[in-house]
Amino acid sequence: MARSVLPLSAQHSAPPQLPEVARRLRERYLPHAPAPEISREPLDGLIETILSQQNVAVMTRRQFAGLKAVYRTWEDALQDGPDGIEAALRAAGGGLARSKADYIWNLLHRLQEQRGELSLRDLRGQSDEAVRTLLESLPGVGPKTASCVMLFNLARPAMPVDTHIERIARRLELVPFKWNAVKIERWFSEVLPPTWAERYTFHVSMIRHGQQVCRSQRPLCAACLLNDVCPSAGVFLHRAEGEG
Repeated sequence: MARSVLPLSAQHSAPPQLPEVARRLRERYLPHAPAPEISREPLDGLIETILSQQNVAVMTRRQFAGLKAVYRTWEDALQDGPDGIEAALRAAGGGLARSKADYIWNLLHRLQEQRGELSLRDLRGQSDEAVRTLLESLPGVGPKTASCVMLFNLARPAMPVDTHIERIARRLELVPFKWNAVKIERWFSEVLPPTWAERYTFHVSMIRHGQQVCRSQRPLCAACLLNDVCPSAGVFLHRAEGEG
C-alpha cells in the first residue's frame, strides 16, 4: 500500500503572523488589486515567461517584442528554427539567446506535434489541475513558470515563488529555512486564501518589498514595516550598527 503524504501545511502550520504580514504588505504596495485578466493567447504569456528567466523585466519585454516583430505567427518561428529565433533574440539584446531559443523552439515543436496547433486558448476552460499538468509537461516549463502563466495570463489562484519571496519567507521564518522554492510554493498554495486576488496581491507585494526593502544584501530593516514581526530584523540591525 502506498504511504500517504501529509500536506505541507500539516507538517508546518501557518504562523499566526501570516495574515498580518499579508495585510501590511497589501496596504503598502497594492491596496487596490487590479481586475483579473485572461490573455487572448496564453501561449504569448508562456513564451514571455520563459524569456523572463534569469532576465530583467525591461529586457524580457524587448526580447518578446523583437520576436513578435520578426514573426507574424508562432508557426513562422517554428518553421524558422532555433537559429532564426536565436538571431531575433540577439538582435533585441540580452543574454542566454541560444538556450532560450532552444526552449522556445522545442516548446513550439512539442505543441504542434501533440496538439496540432500553436495555441493554448483552450486552457481558459480547463481546470487548474489540468492546466498545470499540461504546462509542466512542456519543455522548459517548471512549476514556477507554470504558476506565473496561471496567475498572470489565466487568472488562476497560483502562487509562484521567486528569489524575493523565498528570501522574505525564510527571514520571517514563515517556512523552514531548508525548504526550496518548490516546497515553499506548495505550502503557500495550501495556507493562503484560495482566491486570485489574495494570491496576486501577496505575490506582487512580496516581490516589491524584496526589491525595495528586504534586499538580499544590506536589507533596510530599520525602515521595514515588518521589523516588529521579523525574527531576522534584529540580526541585520545589530550587524548594521557594528558596521556604522
